[in-house]
Amino acid sequence: MNTQITFADLGLAEPLLRAITDAGYEHPTPIQAQAIPHVLTGGDLLGAAQTGTGKTAGFTLPILHRLLQKPLANRKPGQPRVLILTPTRELTAQVEESVRLYSQHTAIRSMVMFGGVNINPQINALRKPLDVLVATPGRLLDHAQQKTLDLSAVEILVLDEADRMLDMGFIRDIRRILTLLPKTRQNLLFSATFSDEIRQLSKGVLNDPIEVSVARRNTASELVSQSMVLTEQAHKRDLLSYIIRESGWHQVLVFTRTKHGANRLAEKLTKDGLSAAAIHGNKSQAARTRALAGFKDGQVAVLVATDIAARGLDIDQLPNVVNFELPNVPEDYVHRIGRTGRAGAEGSAMSLVDKTEVKLLNAIEKLIKRPIERITIEGWSPDMVTAEPAHNRQNDDRPRRNNAPRKSAGARPANRAGEGRRTPGGQRPAHPGGQNRSRNASSSPARSTAAPRAALLGK
Repeated sequence: MNTQITFADLGLAEPLLRAITDAGYEHPTPIQAQAIPHVLTGGDLLGAAQTGTGKTAGFTLPILHRLLQKPLANRKPGQPRVLILTPTRELTAQVEESVRLYSQHTAIRSMVMFGGVNINPQINALRKPLDVLVATPGRLLDHAQQKTLDLSAVEILVLDEADRMLDMGFIRDIRRILTLLPKTRQNLLFSATFSDEIRQLSKGVLNDPIEVSVARRNTASELVSQSMVLTEQAHKRDLLSYIIRESGWHQVLVFTRTKHGANRLAEKLTKDGLSAAAIHGNKSQAARTRALAGFKDGQVAVLVATDIAARGLDIDQLPNVVNFELPNVPEDYVHRIGRTGRAGAEGSAMSLVDKTEVKLLNAIEKLIKRPIERITIEGWSPDMVTAEPAHNRQNDDRPRRNNAPRKSAGARPANRAGEGRRTPGGQRPAHPGGQNRSRNASSSPARSTAAPRAALLGK
C-alpha cells in the first residue's frame, strides 16, 4: 500500500470522505488506488482481485461519487441507477452493507435482493425510489419477469466475483440480464483471475476496459500463531469467555458471521464481567464510533464485529484475533487474522470450530497451504456452565471465576504427531496471546511473560 496516498487525494465527495473517516480508513489499498480514479472517469474496468483486498470499496466509493455528481430530481420507484450482481446471498448482503456504510451521509438509497426468502418484502421495497440494487441473478430475473423491477435506467453495471458466477452456472442468467439493460452504460467486472472464460465474458460486457490487478492474498503472516479448538456451537460463548478471562487478554478482536450473533456474544461477555462491545451495520454511527474509540484506547477489551464492520479497523500491535465462527469465504480468514502480527509484532489468531464448520476449515487450510494447530483448553469443561441453571447464569452479572482454575500449564497443542513445539531446552514456548498486550495494559513482569494469570491452552 502506498501510504503517501489518502482517500482525500482521490477526489471523492465530502460525504463519502466523512463516511470513510468514520469507518477508520485513511489510505486506500492497492486495488482501490488503481480502480477508483478510473471508475470516476466513467470508463469500463476489468479487475483481478480477491476477497479481502478492498475491492468492494474500490468500486462502491467511485460509483457513489458519480451518483452524487449527477443527482436526479425525480427518481422512479423500482428503477435503479446502479446494478451490482454477485453470486451468493452472503456476498450480496456484504456488498450492500458496504454501500450503506459509505452512503450514510447522503440520500442515496440501496437495497439487497436474493432468493431463498419471501419475495413480497422485496416487492414492497421496490415501490420506493432506488439508486443502488445489489442482487443475485436468479432472484433479479424473478422480479423482472413479474414486472416489479425496471432495469431500463441502469447507468452502471458491476459483475462482482464473475468467476464464481460462471462456476455456479449463472452465465445464461447474466446474458438474459444484459438484454434488459441500456446499451450505453459503464461496466465493471471483477474476478479472482483473468481466465479464458472471464476474458470471453468481458468481451461481451466491457467496452475498451482498463485492466487492474493485485496479487492473490492467500498467505498469512508467519508472525501470527494460528490455532483452533474443536467445540460445539452451543458451548462457544462460555468457552470464549473462559479463554479471555483466564488468559488475561486486554485487547481481542472477535469475528462473528452475523449481526445478531455479535450482539448476543457481546452481551454474554459483558455479563461475565468483561468490557465488551459489538459493531455491525445495524449499530448507529455514534455507537460504532464509541466502540472503536474505546477499543483503541483500552477501555473496551473485547470488540465483537462482523467482517464488514471491522474492515476499517486498523490497530497497531493488536495482539489477539478470535474467529468465533469461520467465514464462508476462505480468503476472509486471511483478511481477519492479518489484523494481528503487523509491523514485526507477534500475534495470536484462534478459531472456535464446530463440527459443521470442518469443511470451511479444510478450505482455509488448503488456501494457506498449512494445517492449523489443533489445541484443547486446559481446565475447561462444558459442565462448568451446564451444571448451573440457565436463569441463574443470565441474572448474574459477576464473572464466574470460581469454576475456573487460577493457573494452568500454558499453551500446548493437541496430541498430534509433529505438532508439538518445544524450545531447545525441552520446554514449550509461551502462547503469544499471553505476551502481546495493549498499549494501556500494565507492564508488570509477573503478568507479561510465560504464564499470564493462566496461559491455559493445554493437553
